[in-house]
Amino acid sequence: MVQNIALNVAANYIMTNYLISIVGPTAIGKTNLSIALAQHFHTEIISADSRQFFKEMQIGTAAPNQEELQAAPHHFIHHKSIFEDYNVGAFEKDALNTLENLFKKNRLAIMVGGSGLYVDAVTKGLDDFPEIDPSVRNNLNIILDKDGLEPLKKQLKELDINTYKTIALENPHRVMRALEVCIGSGKPYSSFINKKKDSRNFKTLSIGLTAEREVIYQRINERVDLMVDMGLLEEAKRLYPNKELNSLNTVGYKELFKYFEGEWTLDFAISEIKKNSRRFAKRQLTWFKKTDDISWFDYKTHVAEIINAITEKIERDEAS
Repeated sequence: MVQNIALNVAANYIMTNYLISIVGPTAIGKTNLSIALAQHFHTEIISADSRQFFKEMQIGTAAPNQEELQAAPHHFIHHKSIFEDYNVGAFEKDALNTLENLFKKNRLAIMVGGSGLYVDAVTKGLDDFPEIDPSVRNNLNIILDKDGLEPLKKQLKELDINTYKTIALENPHRVMRALEVCIGSGKPYSSFINKKKDSRNFKTLSIGLTAEREVIYQRINERVDLMVDMGLLEEAKRLYPNKELNSLNTVGYKELFKYFEGEWTLDFAISEIKKNSRRFAKRQLTWFKKTDDISWFDYKTHVAEIINAITEKIERDEAS
């Protein structure tokens, strides 16, 4: 019954384009759900995971394996090199162009990923920031390397208390991005946020997967152990000579780099990967919980129930 309803929706009743956005913490099962939905609705998947873009980073980013990639067409998986400059602005443009082509074939498309900023870039659009002289970021990098993150956090608090209270302060990239806008423009970073953005020619249906915190943490720990068994250490060794690249300032790699440098034991580095992955999952949930229109499901929910919920939501939307 669900199958017939879904096909009718996809084939006949949809009067607009729909992007089904799957979000949730790392290791919760988003990839499996995205493939199941893509197969059911006969459509394709866009990845919004900012680290799965890079072809050199396969094991540590938990990117879809070959079997999963063959199960449904994917976009933005291993399409860039760590040596290429690729940011959220470029991704927004590329993803919208890809969606435009996908919607010519099917009025449903799937997007999956845990990078909240990249998801929002596609579904809502980016805030419009001024061009900043690169020397500002260079000076901030010097401070970070010499004195750590604390003085940068203190400076941000002085220049833009609103941003200081809302961003992930333990994320150096976020802190430096906000600071460089404050310094380079002479205006608070927060003054550029939430301005009117370009409208989208599709509607977004957001599906969230979640679980009790203990379950999420257990799944993360098990995934890290599996990554190590699959060869994460060897992958990190190959990437170590390029450790200064921003793309490699990533959980799963930066901890092993400290092991290679003799600062940590291997066991401690692996435990730090697990801890930092758990912290990342917590930040993901905090980000997505701020979005009101996400339909949340327990990670064990049968895919047929989620398909039925999507179908019913589209039918209600089309009937209104």
